Amino acid sequence: MSRSNELQALFERLLPEAIAASQKAWCPHSDFPVGAALLTAEGEVIQGCNVENVSYGLTNCAERTALFTAICQGEKPKSFQAMVVYAPKVALISPCGACRQVMVELLAKDCPVFCVGHDASATRDWTVEQLLPGAFDAF
Repeated sequence: MSRSNELQALFERLLPEAIAASQKAWCPHSDFPVGAALLTAEGEVIQGCNVENVSYGLTNCAERTALFTAICQGEKPKSFQAMVVYAPKVALISPCGACRQVMVELLAKDCPVFCVGHDASATRDWTVEQLLPGAFDAF
């Protein structure tokens, strides 16, 4: 399978999971649901959704929820195959800076991160390194 076919297969597998995760979001303050689906090395899918707090700084994004859940379940950092981030209320979503920094530490630099909103034609895929070039990385 070519790299582009492999990426498309990963995206198609994870998108329904990210959509399902977005439907679990707790976002009473912004009404901006986001879901993420993370594929482990063993092929398990771990979902994450945003969980808001009236003090926005205490909100946790879908990407970090998925990553932190995976680590809590014993998954090893840098072992993940791919992530999809989905937000139904925008044409295209992009991870925030905090999520990008966490991705640098927990995902491999070449791990694909797909971002999509309600306009599937606007889907973007990046590697973690592309999302945060020149990142602070302790490892």
